[in-house]
Amino acid sequence: MDYVTLGRTGLRVSVMGLGGGGHSRLGYRTGASAEESAAIVRRALDLGVTFIDTAEAYGTEETVGLGIKGHPRDAVVISTKKSMRRDNRVITAAELASGLDSSLTRLGSDYVDIYHLHAVTTRQYEYVLAELVPELLRLREAGKIRYLGITEQFGDDTGHEMLARAVREEPWDVVMVGFNVLNQSARERVLAETQRRDIGVLCMFAVRAALSQPDFLRRTVADLVDAGLIDRDGLDPADPLGFVRDNGIAASVPEAAYRFCRAEPGIHVVLSGTGKIEHLEENVASLLKPPLPAEVHERLVSTFARVDTVSGQ
Repeated sequence: MDYVTLGRTGLRVSVMGLGGGGHSRLGYRTGASAEESAAIVRRALDLGVTFIDTAEAYGTEETVGLGIKGHPRDAVVISTKKSMRRDNRVITAAELASGLDSSLTRLGSDYVDIYHLHAVTTRQYEYVLAELVPELLRLREAGKIRYLGITEQFGDDTGHEMLARAVREEPWDVVMVGFNVLNQSARERVLAETQRRDIGVLCMFAVRAALSQPDFLRRTVADLVDAGLIDRDGLDPADPLGFVRDNGIAASVPEAAYRFCRAEPGIHVVLSGTGKIEHLEENVASLLKPPLPAEVHERLVSTFARVDTVSGQ
């Protein structure tokens, strides 16, 4: 495994983070038992993964807690999140605090390394600053959290409106941003500022449906061509990213997509979710391979340079 310092937190973390969300949710979504899901966490630890991300909303905090049980707590960095809405309204500061206590119980820990406000929208952001950040700071002072984080709702905010503002505010030590081959708009809108402020960056959506399902990718690229956001010239409609496999450059589009994200300046941890140990091992291997050749990387950058309308999901 390779390791990196997570911005100004100073935390030394693996370049791959095990994600507890997405479609797989550590196998939870496909009927895996608690023990089967925990085995994925344990295998990730065996492979050198030291960063694990989960959330109240994912239903995988207990699985993570079971998976890390018996492992030295200070040898793993745990990131979890509090959902912004409850009963069709925004949460209160008291609910934020009680939600953290519940997360700690499920995780079997007395602190969380990074506690995020989950999927914050632009409309919610002023409330976050006024009502929730003071409570986060109090919880940090109490020793229940070490660093403050915020995540965007990338599926609806593909242009990063909320996060582009948040990274210019003081409280956030770590942010979770949507970034992938298809939508690289965070490069200028988010990552330029996080690098200036030394904010830790977690990359989500590196590989989602459009980059793992060939039919989905074909439809997505065709829609972007029709919208005038990418040029048709030089693209094979039947296999639009096939060039990443030419001459054995990458074994698959997902492998190339992971390598592309890992090489992006400003990204510290690339999150990868899975419900199978074999898939976990493949993803780790992909993220430990060298960057894509410069000409392939530049072709991906130039092809999708104008896109900020899709998430890949």
